[in-house]
This record gives sequence, C-alpha cells and structure tokens, in this order.
Amino acid sequence: MRRCLPLALLASALALAHPAWSAETGPITLGILNDQSGPYAAIDGPSSVDAARMAVEDFGGSVLGRKVEIIGADHQNKADVGAVIARKWFDADGMTAIMDVAVSSVALAVQEIARERNKIVIYSGAGTSALTGKACSATSVHWTYDTYALTAGTSRALAQRGDKSWFFVTSDNAFGAALQGDATKALKAAGGSVLGTALHPAGMADFSSYVLQAQASPARIVALANAGEDTMNAVKTGREFGLDKTQQMLGLLTLLPDVHGLGLEAAQGLLVTESFYWNTDDQTRAFAKRFFERNKAMPHMVPAGVYGSVLHYLKAVKAAGTTDTAAVMAAMKAMPINDIMTKNGRIREDGRVVREFHLYRVKSPADSKEPWDYYTPVATIPAEDAVRPLSESECPLVKKP
Repeated sequence: MRRCLPLALLASALALAHPAWSAETGPITLGILNDQSGPYAAIDGPSSVDAARMAVEDFGGSVLGRKVEIIGADHQNKADVGAVIARKWFDADGMTAIMDVAVSSVALAVQEIARERNKIVIYSGAGTSALTGKACSATSVHWTYDTYALTAGTSRALAQRGDKSWFFVTSDNAFGAALQGDATKALKAAGGSVLGTALHPAGMADFSSYVLQAQASPARIVALANAGEDTMNAVKTGREFGLDKTQQMLGLLTLLPDVHGLGLEAAQGLLVTESFYWNTDDQTRAFAKRFFERNKAMPHMVPAGVYGSVLHYLKAVKAAGTTDTAAVMAAMKAMPINDIMTKNGRIREDGRVVREFHLYRVKSPADSKEPWDYYTPVATIPAEDAVRPLSESECPLVKKP
C-alpha cells in the first residue's frame, strides 16, 4: 500500500526543492510574459521586463521583508506556449503573480489558468476587452488599455469633428475582431457608419490590395485595426499610394516604437490613441530619461503600464500585509492609482482600470523639435468615456440593478 506524506511535510519538501514555494517567507516572484523575439518584441518585450525591474528598484527591492524578483519569458505569440509557461510558473515555480501578457489569445488562455489557481494576473500588453467582459475574473486586472478604450472615445471625438465614415483594415484574429467591433459600435452610436472592411492575415508584408480597397471607398477615416509590423506596413503602403492625401489614417493600436520605426516622413499626420506620452510633463520626462538610458528607446504606454502595475501591486501587498490573492486584490481596488501615467485612477469591480486616454496626431519632420518628439495632442478622452459602461458589461462579477 502506498503511503502519503503528511501535508506539512509535503509543503516543507516542496519549499526545499523550490524556494519560492515558501509562501510567506521566500522571495516574491513576478513573471513578465510577452513576446521576446517576434513581431511585437520591440513594442512589448525585454523593455517591459526592464520596466518591471525599474518599479521594483523604485519600491526598494523588497516588501514585507521579502526580496522581489522579476522573471521574463517569451510566449512566442502562441496561446499554448503561454499556457504552458503560466502553469509551470504557478504549479512548479511558486510564481506570486503574472504581469503584462501581451497578445489577446495568450491573455485569454492565461486568464483561465490564473482563475483556476486563484492567482493574480495584471495585463498591460493585451488588448481584448473580453478580459473584463465575458471572460472576466476576480483575480485579474486589465491595466493599461483595451480595445474599447482605443476605439470608443476616439470614435466619438472624430465623429464630433464630422469624420463619420470609416473603412477598416483589420487583422483576421481575435484582437482585430475585438478592435473593429468596439470601434464600430461606438461609431454607430455617434451617428457614423462603416463603409467597408478588408481582412488580412497577421504578419502581412504586402498591404497593396487592402490599401486599394480602402482608397476605392468614399470613407473619410481608414482605421487600422491591427498592431506592430502589420500597422507599420499598412501605413507605409498607404503613404506610397497617396492614401493620406485624400483620407485620414488612424492607427487603433499604434504605439511610439511604431512611429519611430516608420519615421516621421512616412508616419506624419497619422492619428493614434495612447494613455501615456513621455513628453507630457516633468514627471514623464524624468521617467523617460531613465528608461532611455537603459533601453535606448523612449517608453510608451505598455512598458509604462507594466511599471505602474508592478508598483501598485507591491503597494497593495504592503498594505495587505500578505500576498494572499483575495487580500491583495481588495487592497489594489481600494487604493487610488497615482503614477507616471495615471492620476487618481481606480480598478472597477470587473477588473478594468479607469483612466484618461489621449488622441494624438503624429508630427511632421519640420514640427519635431528633438529626437522622439512625435506627438501633438488632439483631444483628451475622459476616463469614464474610455471604459465600457458597467450597464453594458457581460462580466458575471458586475451587479446589475
């Protein structure tokens, strides 16, 4: 007959084999899961891991007398690979929490694993609004942006200026569908209309046919519902074809590294929405200078979000006096968010962070005064306009009247 170790001895053995298993005495380990080597690596890869380390350093390196460690991993933009890493981190390595999790399909897979393990996961690089909708979890926070934030306020702001007819060039995946879906709903609510859609596979190099479809439409706005190299290739092709002379290109998820990679000559006039811009004030510029010295690039909203989320998590652990999931989640929701990106933000009951967003226009080369000086503010999107109303939420955690 097989004999089992008593629970206390088993826990002790696990703690010896894996120091992180010592739940209240060993190091607090935070995993940064994202694309370290693929098409999104320059946007949200090693630099986001370093942003997490900057947050730990600024916090003092420890909390509750325990050292805080940051571990990064490459999910290769594959949901199954991300799921394997998350399971190992939680089950074998005693990971305290997971952060970032760029790419929506990976985030949705990790969401379920974290829910099953009762572990905290905080998203900065993932975009799908389903993370606080049907797939919401009591152990997760959608920190930096989602498809609703990038589209709803932007759609209303542009519709108010008379730009009510849109054509979408959309990545044929879950992220692209969510981005276009949220934009379409907000646009129609503001009196606008969608005049056409061109779906493309992710990882396209030649956008000629998609740009020609957009150019043939009478749409005023050509909305790029994609990201990374796909967005950059679409913008380049649009400029080559003269699309910018007759229509307005809008990058629904276009970030500072994309603009830098394109160069102002190609990107000028493009509209983008972000929740953070490094050249906003003295605080953002000070953070950006430190970040640049370490990463040789200016930060944008995703690594800035990783930085802020790690700081807020550590503050909550300190306030709660434990790493217990329920206690830390309660503390995170009770504390206002104040950091380089957010002033008096908060976490709603569905896990969504409520903060302002900003619509920017990319400067021309002549208007840029220094390296990385790329954006001109167009409009501020109020925090309450940048989140889906709770009355429309599909999250089971939201109490409806």
